Amino acid sequence: MVEVGYRFRFFGEDAAVAAAVLGIVAHPDRSFLTASVPSFRLGFHVRRLVAAGHKVGVVRQTETAAIKAAAGGAGSAAPFARSLSAVYTRATIEAAAGELEGGGAAAPEEGSSYLVCVVDKEVEAAGREGPQVKVGMVAIEVSTGEVVHGEFLDSDSRSDLEAVLLGLAPVEVILGTPLSFATEKIMKAYVGPTSNVRVEHVSCECFGEGGALAELIALFEKSVDNASRAEYDRKLIETNDDNNNLHGIEGIMAMPELVVQALALSVRYLKGFGMERIICFGSSFWPFSAGTEFSLSANALQQLEVFRNNSDGTTEGSLFQTMNNTCTSFGSRLFRNWLTHPLCDRHLICARHDAVSEIFESMGSHHSVSNLQDGGDRSCTASARSDLCTVLSSVLALLGRSVDIQRGITRVFHCKATAKEFVGVIQSILTAGKQLQKLVLEDIGTVSSQHKPVHSSLLRRLISTASSSTVLNSAMKLLSCLNKDAADQGDMLNLFIASVDQFPEVAEGHVNVKMADHKLDLLIVEYRKQLGMRNLEFKTVAGTTHLIELPVDRRVPSNWIKINSTKKAIRYHTPEILKNLDNLLLSKEELAVVCRSMWHKFLTYFSKYYAQFQAVVESLAALDCLYSFAVLAKQNNYIRPIFVHDNEPSQIHIKDGRHPVLESLLGNNFVPNDTELHTDGEHCQIVTGPNMGGKSCYIRQVALITMMAQVGSFVPASSAMLHVVDGIYTRMGASDSIQQGTSTFHEEMNEASNILRNCTSRSLVIIDELGRGTSTHDGVAIAYATLHYLLKEKKCIVIFVTHYPKILDIQREFEGSVGAYHVSYLATRKLLEVTDKQVETRPEANDLGEIIFLYKLVAGASDRSFGLNVALLAQLPSRCIKRASVMAAKLQEELSAREENKLRRTMDAPTVDGPCESSAEVGLLCAQPYQRLAETCRRVLLNITLAQSNNDVANTLPSLKNAQEIARKAI
Repeated sequence: MVEVGYRFRFFGEDAAVAAAVLGIVAHPDRSFLTASVPSFRLGFHVRRLVAAGHKVGVVRQTETAAIKAAAGGAGSAAPFARSLSAVYTRATIEAAAGELEGGGAAAPEEGSSYLVCVVDKEVEAAGREGPQVKVGMVAIEVSTGEVVHGEFLDSDSRSDLEAVLLGLAPVEVILGTPLSFATEKIMKAYVGPTSNVRVEHVSCECFGEGGALAELIALFEKSVDNASRAEYDRKLIETNDDNNNLHGIEGIMAMPELVVQALALSVRYLKGFGMERIICFGSSFWPFSAGTEFSLSANALQQLEVFRNNSDGTTEGSLFQTMNNTCTSFGSRLFRNWLTHPLCDRHLICARHDAVSEIFESMGSHHSVSNLQDGGDRSCTASARSDLCTVLSSVLALLGRSVDIQRGITRVFHCKATAKEFVGVIQSILTAGKQLQKLVLEDIGTVSSQHKPVHSSLLRRLISTASSSTVLNSAMKLLSCLNKDAADQGDMLNLFIASVDQFPEVAEGHVNVKMADHKLDLLIVEYRKQLGMRNLEFKTVAGTTHLIELPVDRRVPSNWIKINSTKKAIRYHTPEILKNLDNLLLSKEELAVVCRSMWHKFLTYFSKYYAQFQAVVESLAALDCLYSFAVLAKQNNYIRPIFVHDNEPSQIHIKDGRHPVLESLLGNNFVPNDTELHTDGEHCQIVTGPNMGGKSCYIRQVALITMMAQVGSFVPASSAMLHVVDGIYTRMGASDSIQQGTSTFHEEMNEASNILRNCTSRSLVIIDELGRGTSTHDGVAIAYATLHYLLKEKKCIVIFVTHYPKILDIQREFEGSVGAYHVSYLATRKLLEVTDKQVETRPEANDLGEIIFLYKLVAGASDRSFGLNVALLAQLPSRCIKRASVMAAKLQEELSAREENKLRRTMDAPTVDGPCESSAEVGLLCAQPYQRLAETCRRVLLNITLAQSNNDVANTLPSLKNAQEIARKAI
């Protein structure tokens, strides 16, 4: 986009592309295709082009007519000088969008805009056959200064890489070639043609041995001199004393090889935008998965519908939308990060819960928060509690109405902010800090603990950082240099409060403008004398200044220039006025150049304060998230979960647990369920039951409650006692991946493989209908073997949903560790006996009877799945359903016949010793296949037990024969 007069023009192929995206006309101009848009609509059209996946450069005019004329010479007839002033992509536009705001600019993106660089390398992994692939990634949020990095060994399916991509949702990707085939395939699937994700391929061969690290160190040495680096490090230590991450050169040198390589490629790419300094001065470096948290897998993010629902892929009905009550954009971005990285450190979790509890109580709750543990002192006054809620809500509401201060201070750091934005950002931080200072006592040591307005140590630390006197003094110092009214109006000439000591170049420019203006004022005195008119004054008409207005009959010197006239008067400019007007215009334009240069220096000077302000914004974002948790708990009657100590066995005890998303839709109509799991007892639930009966809802709510608790939120239940898990692994649903060439069953096996490789005894594993993508026998075998491996090898907490009755046999091997459950229902009538002849008759709609789902989890297995009822709900043709009923009846008869024969063989030839020693086992074998005979078999077993207790061998065999006869009649 090239600035030409009052328009921005596109040329050649760019004109054709812009015409297609923007809906404007491209036309030939001197045999060259061109298109144009008005200059005041620059921001709107740039955002549209960038959103379509394009890289947009803006070329501006760098000299004015007055300066060009003053330069004189042969070059005065040449075209105006122009240069590339800015380049925009989806990952960088928010960091450089200061000049795009206003004037018809489209709304900025609220979410994160990560630039992700991916490199990989084959390595020999110990204990595994064949080469493995190590993936290195760096994700840079250029508009906030956040850098997330990690290096990890990944499987052939690249499940870990996919999880990172889903969690970050990058808008721009740099691929360090060459890449392995599997990595390139997963990246192509993510950056498909419908994603609008921009892709850059960059060769890694440009870096030799240690070349990437050398390039990063050179960047630091060039960007930061020793004095300013020492000052920056000191400020960084002051504002981040609780952060164990390394910063600067030391932090980069401690990074893995592939991360350094990806960071070097990213920095080289950002140099084209002039934004590479963010890595040196102000970035917050974070690993993908820290030791105090775990990352949710790609499966868990998708199957638990954390960010998008599985029906139409929108955020409607997602956990993020249900939980997110943040007031600010930067708070919402941090909230998203918290959801994808639940904590696995009990002390940090309890610290967040303490903070949420205190905010919750300050909201005027009439009852204490249930299940409080590790709480602070409750003796603070009611007024102090209400102050916390009042101040926080007012501060967050203020920040929600103002500009995005996190992106704002980063734009200031990149020297891309306007004066209005700078003043708005710094003023918002200053106002918020002053209000939060009401909650902080200057001398806490002299005040007893019961009088502290804030009890939570996390809240105190966040509020103290956000209201730091050092930061507030720096904010006032920066604002004192600027004229706020001029900043609001965009008046760069009067922006700086200049003096000889402060901004001397600007002060000198203002003196030159005043002198030029004074010379014009002296001219009017001479013309009064020359014309004999005491009241003669300069006139301004239609933007033309310093006009001399005289009657039409008044004679004037011949060198006076007529500008315009009316019936009664003529307005003139004299040669002296024109000369001095040119001098005045030149002085003003020179002052404008000086002011723009000084503004750039002023923004560069802000770099020394950036780390302080960044720490303030991060604290405000955390306060926003904690306040959001408290609002969520208040609105939905959530309770605080209790976490047992780390040395206790893994356990999950939830009473009246509810699904947070469905509850928000159903309200009081949602049916709660209890969950009792303990590794020293029953730590595996096998859940059966009819289709659509609520099995998937139940297992999802257990996973979501666990995740919410470890994020720091209260949970939807009447009580919850949990152990900190180190991971939540899920396998649900059925889907293939055509782009990656994998079938539905292959996807199932990949997910199961990822779970078995990564879960530990401290993990929560949720598996829904494993093995349904292949034949019945293979599916049952794989599902049984997978559950057996989890119970025997991993010994973790498992909830296993299945329609395979054979899976329940595992209870005998793991007695006491596995429980059978089903979601209850009421059947209004039994399945009709259907024959082939009845198929020809007209079927009735209610032939299959009606099922009333109770959605309540109860002990015991279900013998039916009622798949035909679901087919009826789906409105399959009635004849199809009838035929399915016939087939189901036949299959049931065949199964019953086989079981009867097996029972007969078992009972017909008992030995004298056999029945006497194991008659109870025989009775159990009889009872197990027939749930309908449960009561009868219990009576028979009672007789057998009594016979055994009386050592009455003679009565044992008749009892067995009696059981056999009863079973045959019942069948």
